[in-house]
Amino acid sequence: MKKSALKNNIRKLRFNSDEMTQQDLANKLGVSRQTINAIEAGKYSPTLELAFRLAEVFGVKLEDVFQYS
Repeated sequence: MKKSALKNNIRKLRFNSDEMTQQDLANKLGVSRQTINAIEAGKYSPTLELAFRLAEVFGVKLEDVFQYS
């Protein structure tokens, strides 16, 4: 059975948002920069609430931030 994976576009979304840094994004969300780094790297899956807040920061739909395969 193939392993499922949560993929994300956070790095691309940050770059397209005036090259927002991980720290800038972390500050907007009230989390650490390390949390943003771990989510981007696929080493940590965010809570559902944080996932929706990420989408809200970028003004996009949840499925534009995360894809589950």
